[in-house]
Amino acid sequence: MPPDAHRDRILILDFGSQYTQLIARRIRERGVYCEIHPPRMTVDGEGFGMDAAAVKDWSPAGLVLSGGPSSVLDAGAPGLDPAVLELGLPTLAICYGLQLLAHDLGGRVESAEDREYGRARLRVERRDPLLGDAGAESHVWMSHGDRVLALPEGFEVVATSDNSPFAGVRHPGRRIWGLQFHPEVVHTEGGGEILARFVHEVCGCGSSWTMEAFIDEAVGRVREQVGEGRAICGLSGGVDSSVAAALVHRAVGERLTCIFVDHGLMREGERAQVESEFREHLGIELVCVDASARFLAALAGVTDPERKRRIIGHLFIEVFEEEARRIGAERGSVDFLVQGTLYPDVIESISVRGPSATIKTHHNVGGLPERMRLRLVEPLRELFKDEVREVGRRLGLHEVLVGRHPFPGPGLAIRVIGEVTAERLAILRRADAILIEEIRRAGLYDAIWQAFAVFLPIQSVGVMGDERTYEDAIALRCVTSVDAMTADWSRLPPEVLATVSSRITNEVKGVNRVVYDVSSKPPATIEWE
Repeated sequence: MPPDAHRDRILILDFGSQYTQLIARRIRERGVYCEIHPPRMTVDGEGFGMDAAAVKDWSPAGLVLSGGPSSVLDAGAPGLDPAVLELGLPTLAICYGLQLLAHDLGGRVESAEDREYGRARLRVERRDPLLGDAGAESHVWMSHGDRVLALPEGFEVVATSDNSPFAGVRHPGRRIWGLQFHPEVVHTEGGGEILARFVHEVCGCGSSWTMEAFIDEAVGRVREQVGEGRAICGLSGGVDSSVAAALVHRAVGERLTCIFVDHGLMREGERAQVESEFREHLGIELVCVDASARFLAALAGVTDPERKRRIIGHLFIEVFEEEARRIGAERGSVDFLVQGTLYPDVIESISVRGPSATIKTHHNVGGLPERMRLRLVEPLRELFKDEVREVGRRLGLHEVLVGRHPFPGPGLAIRVIGEVTAERLAILRRADAILIEEIRRAGLYDAIWQAFAVFLPIQSVGVMGDERTYEDAIALRCVTSVDAMTADWSRLPPEVLATVSSRITNEVKGVNRVVYDVSSKPPATIEWE
């Protein structure tokens, strides 16, 4: 169940669209709380998701049916409990959601020969509470294979496009709307306003979802959960664990101890920044453990990126356990473990898409073993990343921390291609710092989702002064993204790239070549390993 304080809330049933999280974020931007859940279905003989009874119990003000990659004509395609529509909730069905309603309610759907993908011109055929005045035109984003050929009884056309005679439809009596396009993506003009009109005007929601209200409620929940117990938090120096720690500290004060495991794989000056932020600025008890020698020894000779991750993850747990036991012995029993779990992590665990193929182990270090017998405190599990950053600002964390780019749990180990050595880490650390310094100086840092350097164990011929060199290369990776699910390479100004390259080759001993990665995701991933 969602928090009681958010009585105006929207339920999104996810049919597997890559854009579903964007729907939720757009609705939350309008001050309305929403959650994503799968519809009731069976996978490998086990049922999960929301049927009509669960939807009614959740008590939403409105319902959104997302898009999805399946065809409603396929056997085993995700469906909807028919009784959900009998609850009388205002409903917005997007793409696959529209096709599913048309198919289930007696309309006609067929598989189109050509998938419609990309921009299309939408024309509003009649005045509509969501789409506006008749005759209005705008560009929208289409992404579908099936198409509706005939509407169910009671539905009427609201908008058309060149290739979609049913681009927007509605059933006025049942307060059901269907859109063949995606209002949640930035390519759809006025898409955010369409969602806003649905949640505010049609569903009657207020704007009670604010980060101030969230902080007050989350502090109360943590105090109730922890009581008089003690908690520990594994700080990585990243946004999620830092904000989680600051929030729990506001709730329980000195009964929180943060543990920062310095594995020697951090960026330049990172440990000092964490110590300053938490000890001096926030007054949070922080224990720093220098385990860099142990990690380097464990990684000696290892080149496979998955082995690197496993070694780092297991050793992190080992070091963290040792320190937690020491704290417990010195200060009394530790009962709770604070983790910076975010809402996208929760969504993936219950997704209609089911288990996905492992591209690579997640960047963040995994959970701690059950033998620690600590109860989890996850104060941020309702939030998206942008909301976490705003909470951090309101808790008083400095912008240099809450606004920082994502950084993987295994640190620079997966940005050193091949074996990790102290020498290679030193080279990479300095090159990475130069890149960040220059994009900050150019005022570009906040416009980039992630920027970093990669050490390439590829030596090439160069010339420095009158001498021939044979030294290593550094790759620069800068991408723009909304949620890291997809990303495009950043078009940095040539003069910025030139400055970064010149500084690295002149200031970083052992590097004579700098290259810029112009790969998008997909097909590449953001990280190199």
